Amino acid sequence: MNSTDTHSRDQAQAQLESIMEMVAALDSEDESEQEQARDRIQEDPLEIQVRSGWHNPGEAVKPSEYTILLCTGGPACRIIGELSEHGEPESARIEEQDWWTPWTDYSLNEEQERAVLAYAGQFFYGE
Repeated sequence: MNSTDTHSRDQAQAQLESIMEMVAALDSEDESEQEQARDRIQEDPLEIQVRSGWHNPGEAVKPSEYTILLCTGGPACRIIGELSEHGEPESARIEEQDWWTPWTDYSLNEEQERAVLAYAGQFFYGE
């Protein structure tokens, strides 16, 4: 692993730690802390995008995938996943990238994956 790989992995780890902290605050018994966590999550991403799969021209299209861009440049970090037919996240994974390198999956354990999915679930992906 070279220093570029380490740099992007460190950024992904920092983003994951922030997500875990925000999601944990959603479970607080203090309603003020919950509200602050929701606000912080809503203000966190740089960009949210959706896309759909193949379809016939003229058909109503619902998004089937999403991406949440957390940071750009060297390094960059994003969450990507699939959406249900109701526009709710069904999966979530973190990808990291540094200059001139491809997006690479950042390994998550089950607890981390649940937290990233809960984070992604705080956004609206419909029309």
